Amino acid sequence: MRKIIISTESGSDLPLDLIKRHNIQVVPMHVIMDEQNYPDGSIPVTMVYDYYQQTKKIPSTSSTNPNEYESFFRKINEDNPGCAIIHIAYSSKASSTYQNASIAIKEFDNIYLVDSMNVSGGEAAIIVKSAELAEKSNCTEPEKLVEEIRTFVSRARASFIPGNLEYLKAGGRVSNAAYLGASLLQLKPLIEIIEGKLVSTKKFRGKMRRIAENYINEFINHYNLEKDRIFLLYSLGLDEEIKVQMEQIVKENNFNKVQWIQTGCVISTHSGPGAIGIAGFEIQ
Repeated sequence: MRKIIISTESGSDLPLDLIKRHNIQVVPMHVIMDEQNYPDGSIPVTMVYDYYQQTKKIPSTSSTNPNEYESFFRKINEDNPGCAIIHIAYSSKASSTYQNASIAIKEFDNIYLVDSMNVSGGEAAIIVKSAELAEKSNCTEPEKLVEEIRTFVSRARASFIPGNLEYLKAGGRVSNAAYLGASLLQLKPLIEIIEGKLVSTKKFRGKMRRIAENYINEFINHYNLEKDRIFLLYSLGLDEEIKVQMEQIVKENNFNKVQWIQTGCVISTHSGPGAIGIAGFEIQ
């Protein structure tokens, strides 16, 4: 029986317990502050926030490069002789990770590359489903598993609301005028993952507790989602009461299990502290 290994990048924000449970291999993306390059996961998220507070600049981020991928895949093969590797990559529309992985896998004949067309919790949801399927006795052929994974990709639905618009302004994603207007009116943009791209589709108004309630209810009502599990996203700094509220709402809507995803350094540089998000699979 051929062993199948699932791998991905750190931008999927997979919790450590799930990484260990499913033996998922994770290669870091990068965070850059004052020309110092830090592998994602090697520093605490609070370091990103502290850097912004001190400099009023947000760190830049970069994808895993082809040489890093090649070393990463080679190590997996050394540790798991004869295995097949299915690498579920961060959206090709949001980063060069997929393209760089495509270059690296030319050196191997046992690696299957899947574009998740998603990021953070949306990508994590796809990876967890894939790992669970790979562990089933009837899913030992990588080609068949890849076909199944691509159906997960097509059904994954994810979005998030940034916690701090200052990070969007500092990163040049909104103008000063738009930032001031949004701040005065207590507006927060909804960022949806659409065909792999991060797209601002609407704005919510009010305090985050009210926004969280409206946002989650709208998401659940808009999609016909699988009820076995839902993924809730947050960045460090979110009020614990809001997390309790979010979980209560999804349980009231008859979801069997809630999986929390905390954003790492790469995603937190874009969302800022106190962001929220949600991901699940639409029934088709």
